[in-house]
Amino acid sequence: MIKIAVTAVIVTVLCVFVVGIHVNHGNSSYPMIKDGDLVITYKLSDLQGGQEIVYRHDGEVRMGRIVAFEDDEVQIMNQRLMVNGYEVLEDTVYPTSADGASISFPYVVPQGSVFILNDYRSDMNDSRTFGAIPQSDCEGEVVIILRRRGI
Repeated sequence: MIKIAVTAVIVTVLCVFVVGIHVNHGNSSYPMIKDGDLVITYKLSDLQGGQEIVYRHDGEVRMGRIVAFEDDEVQIMNQRLMVNGYEVLEDTVYPTSADGASISFPYVVPQGSVFILNDYRSDMNDSRTFGAIPQSDCEGEVVIILRRRGI
């Protein structure tokens, strides 16, 4: 009985403080993460540019890619993403547009925040609509993706 209790405590601590388990709903991170995929995150990872992360906005779990950090200037024009005056070269196959954005560009990322874009750039439910996301709302880096549909 003690072994079961100790194992349960260890698994609980790991799931609360070290890893996160989420199911992706939607295609905001398509093609990397598809609708219905099981995503495992590492919560202790340092945030870095280009990372695919899980974050919360208005209580909803979302996934996106970090493109800029605090004090960085983000500019989107002619379907090109620029950070601090330099074009960001990405593997994303979808063009980045500022049309329909709720914020104005150039946009300076506030202190303690990150600027996140969806991989599927036609989905504007990212920092173009919400503004920068506080780092405290970032839950961790995506480290494992398990396909649950369309295998």
